[in-house]
Amino acid sequence: MHELHLSAQDKAARYREVLPQIAAVIADETDLTANLANTAAVLKEAFGWLWVGFYLAEPSGGELVLAPFQGPLACTRIPYGRGVCGHAWAGEKTIVVPNVDEYPGHIACSSLSRSEIVIPLFSGGRCVGVLDIDDIEYARFDNTDALYLEQLAQMLGVLFAAQKNV
Repeated sequence: MHELHLSAQDKAARYREVLPQIAAVIADETDLTANLANTAAVLKEAFGWLWVGFYLAEPSGGELVLAPFQGPLACTRIPYGRGVCGHAWAGEKTIVVPNVDEYPGHIACSSLSRSEIVIPLFSGGRCVGVLDIDDIEYARFDNTDALYLEQLAQMLGVLFAAQKNV
């Protein structure tokens, strides 16, 4: 059993504390769902964001499907190239949205969401899903978040590579 221990107040320092703890939690577990669930829980607990979760690409490649998350009710399916998640998936790049109301084609899963960051997840050179994070504050996410969450995405990529069905 792992327990989250955080002392850092600065965002970058908090990430430097959280990422090794996530690595320790997922190191000995082979189940992808369990690892994604614990990762979402640790991030939500550490940063207090509105919503933290994963969408995984269907094998057919047409939609992202809701996977483990923490937060309010979420959209279940997101078409390829639609919304922030679909754009990050199609473009295979991190997208930071300071104000979701100003993002063309934003899919509003929660009316409380004001800002969002979406990080693509890769395995075997292809995008297999995204890590999606929303918050109630405008401009909550920046380059610091992108940097550390992309490091986390690389760590999670190893989990996907171990799964036969992803």
